[in-house]
Amino acid sequence: MDVHVRDLRYFLAVATHGNFTRAAEALYVSQPALSKQIRALERQLRTRLFDRQHRDVRLTRAGQALVPRAEEIVGAWDSARRA
Repeated sequence: MDVHVRDLRYFLAVATHGNFTRAAEALYVSQPALSKQIRALERQLRTRLFDRQHRDVRLTRAGQALVPRAEEIVGAWDSARRA
């Protein structure tokens, strides 16, 4: 199954906010729905993207490697939509 741009947006929001609740609020989605999508993304990629510590999360090495690529893909999609 392919990863969707929405999944990458969700990933980037969690990476930026360092917290699922704050990321969910910024995205206007529920925290359980966001958590579910991130778990699904991790399953698809077959790697953990975040180390979860109570309410805070930190990027794993794989998560750190994904950030610039996700930003590039999301940016390219946004540019294509505007064009």
